[in-house]
Order: sequence, then C-alpha cells, then structure tokens
Amino acid sequence: MNNFLESLQNYSGSLLLSLLILVILLLVCVFHLSLGINRLNKKYKIFMKGKDGQSLERLFKRKFDMIEKLESNSEINRENIQKLEKLYNRSLHKYGIIKYDAFEDMGGKLSFVLALLDKDNTGFLLNAIHSRENCFMYIKEIVNGESYVMLSSEEVEALKKAVNYGIEESEFDIEKLM
Repeated sequence: MNNFLESLQNYSGSLLLSLLILVILLLVCVFHLSLGINRLNKKYKIFMKGKDGQSLERLFKRKFDMIEKLESNSEINRENIQKLEKLYNRSLHKYGIIKYDAFEDMGGKLSFVLALLDKDNTGFLLNAIHSRENCFMYIKEIVNGESYVMLSSEEVEALKKAVNYGIEESEFDIEKLM
C-alpha cells in the first residue's frame, strides 16, 4: 500500500493534469448535450403550442382518417381507370377519311372512304361511292391493319391514315395491303 501511495506522490502532477483534461472534456460534453436538449424543448413547445394532448390526438385521428379516405378513393380511381382502359381498347378511336371523285364526270369529291380502327388496328372501312343517280356503300373488314379483300388506292390511303393516327410519320407498307 505504501508503494502505491509513493507512486501517486511521484506522478501527482501528471495525474492532476490528466484529471483536469478529463473534467474539461466532460464539461464540453455536458454543454453540448444541454444545447441539444434546449433545441428539442423549443421544438416541443412550438409543436405543443396552443394544443393539449387530446386536441393533438383528434388532429392525428382526423389526418389518419383523411389518409384512409384518400387510399379508398385511390383504389376506386384505379378500378375506374382499368375499366376505361378496357373500354378504350375496344373502341374505334383511330380513323382516317379520304374524299375523292369516284367518276370523272362528277366533281365536288362527294365520294369518301372512312376507316375506323381500334388499338390493334382492327375495324372496318366504309366506302361511299356517289354517282348522279345513286349512292353505294361498301364495308370491308380490317383485321390487324390488313384486309382480306383487295383495296382501292383511296381505301389504302384511308387505312394508312387510320393506322398511323396519332403517330407522326411512320413507315407503313402500302404494297402489303394491295
């Protein structure tokens, strides 16, 4: 025990200096933690300002109810969009129309070809040929952008317009249709 006390007396200066540095370090840590607690208290006071625990609980409940309503509406909207997409895919929304003179002695471009297609380029061509005495209408089925019946140049042009509806210049093989 005496040896220990003697060694403490020999190193008392360096021991005292080490303890002083440790105390200063601990004071800096305490000061830093105190600042953090003060900032947290300010944020807490701002959050709780004018509110009691029950009013905050009501506010949170109201917000959660709004979130549930939004989720429900989102699901309804998603279902409606799917229904609309199905209807859109079945609808004839691509079209092309060409007016022309069917006979040389007739003017005014009273004859026309109307192509109506769905998203898969399936639909029909309606060709109305107008003469002085009569008007004839023909319909031709189109499946995947192709006809099983030979098409006139006006019908090919109307079909090309319908297939490319909404698309800028696109390559389309006209010879394939004739």
